[in-house]
Parts: sequence; structure tokens; C-alpha cells
Amino acid sequence: MSELKKLWALTMRHTKCYFKDKFLFFVSLLTPMILLVLFVTFLRTVYIDSFNGIFRMFDFEAAPQTVNGLAGSWLLSSVISVCAVTVAVCSNAVMIQDKIDGTVNDFRTAPVGGVTLSLSYFVANFLVTLIVMLVALAIGFVYLAIVGWCLSFVNVLLILADTLCCVLFGTLLANLCESFIHTQGALSALSSLVSGLYGFICGAYMPLSQFDEGVRNFLCVLPGTYGVGIMRNHFMQGYVQELGRQGLSQQGQDQLLRSFDAHIYFGDTQMPLWSMYVILLGTCALLLCGYIAMVLLQHRKYVRSRQKG
Repeated sequence: MSELKKLWALTMRHTKCYFKDKFLFFVSLLTPMILLVLFVTFLRTVYIDSFNGIFRMFDFEAAPQTVNGLAGSWLLSSVISVCAVTVAVCSNAVMIQDKIDGTVNDFRTAPVGGVTLSLSYFVANFLVTLIVMLVALAIGFVYLAIVGWCLSFVNVLLILADTLCCVLFGTLLANLCESFIHTQGALSALSSLVSGLYGFICGAYMPLSQFDEGVRNFLCVLPGTYGVGIMRNHFMQGYVQELGRQGLSQQGQDQLLRSFDAHIYFGDTQMPLWSMYVILLGTCALLLCGYIAMVLLQHRKYVRSRQKG
């Protein structure tokens, strides 16, 4: 059997093991759903008031349906961009469980390359996370359709592309960190830390404009901030264009985009959208190089230990 077929067989095995545990899948999907419900229940009115405050500055009154949709799109962009990382950390439970019960060692004694085995866990983690995020995204689109839909077909395609980028970033980060984890306790600790902290340090829970300049510039150094930024751009774009058709000035549109992180500023310099992609995907490339180096190092260490044994 070729290494490619072995990779496919192992990837399908890991993916099926994950979805075989219905509770595990439910918990993974529950994370973005809880965030979405919390945002809609407690923060939706806060953001609507903030939008209306900007509109009053420019003597403009928006259609309520457009404002509701804009708030929903902003909240959904936060949920998807954050959970693309947090779900990736949690959904790697199959790899950790295989380490705990010794299944990894069984695979290594079989004619399967160590690199192929590690890659299969990575691909399975990417597929599982992507499936969970697409389900969450579909639910979010249904919500936007109910409260106010202003997204074009192009916007939807770009949001799907952004989701792929964020899932890739989250999967690489999760696999690199969890390669050093061998217990469920350590996985739970890491999951709790990432779930509680990541949304704050990437500016998903609170607009960057609300932070002091020093904190804002620090957060702009972190690549996760740009994952949120590209998502904000394409979620808000259709709604801002609709507000323009309703009479909001270009200055008002720019103020709205800046205040709610569709336009990210490092100091006084606006970061172009293409630069956000470069930073995010460039970080993915660096994480991939680090992950490959770590896999090769661990494989060599295992081979040496077997030779000595």
C-alpha cells in the first residue's frame, strides 16, 4: 500500500473515531453556539447602540433590519474566527487518546511511516474542525437571513475562504502545541486556556478601537488579529454598502469600518486587506515549517529509541 493510501486510511479512521463519539461532536459544536447565543442575548443591543451612536454623528438613520443584520454579522465574524482556533484545539482529542491508550505505538510497529501518521492526525483535525465550523456558519447564515440579510454571493464565497484560512491557522497551531501533550488533563488545561484567552488577545470580543493605543498595537502584532480582521471585512461589507445606498456618507462608512475592526490600524497606518492575508498565511507557513521540523525530530528520536531497545 502506498503512503498516500495509508495517509487516507488513517485520516478516515481518525475522523470516524471523532464523529463516532456523538457527545464529543456535540460539545465541539456547542462551543460556537454558546458564544453566538451569549453575543445575541447580552451584547447585541450594546453593539446596536454603538452603531446608532456612529449614525447620529453623521445625522443618519438606518433601517432597523439593516442594523440588526450588521450586529449579527459582526457577532458571527467573532464567533467563527475564534472558534476556528478553539475547536481545533478541542477536536484533536483522538490524537491525545491514541497516545494515552498506546494506539500510536501500535501504528508505529505497523508498516506506517512516522511522518505519514503525524500528517494523518493533522489532516483529520483540519477536516473535523472545518466540518464543525461549516455547520456553525450555516446556522449563523440562517440567523442573518432571519434578522436581515445583505450579503452577496461573492461575500459568502469570501467568508468561506476566510473560514478555510482561519481553520488552517487554528489546526497548525493546535497540532504544534498538542504534539507535546500526552494526557487528557493537559489537553483540558490547554483547551480551557485557549478558550478563555484567545478571543480577547485577537480582538474578537471587543473592538480594538476600545483599547489603549499600546495594547492595540500589541494585539496588531499577533496573527490571530488578522484572521478576525479578514472575517470582519467580508461579513460587514454587504451591510456597509447597503447603508451607503440608504444615505450614509463615505466618511460615515469609513468610521464604522474603523470602529469595528474591518479596517485595522497599526499606529496611524491602515493595514490593507491583502497584508492581513499575507500576515495570516505567512504565519501558517511558519507554523507548518515548525510542525514539520518537530515531526521529523520526534520520528528520529523514536527510531533511535527502537534501535537502542
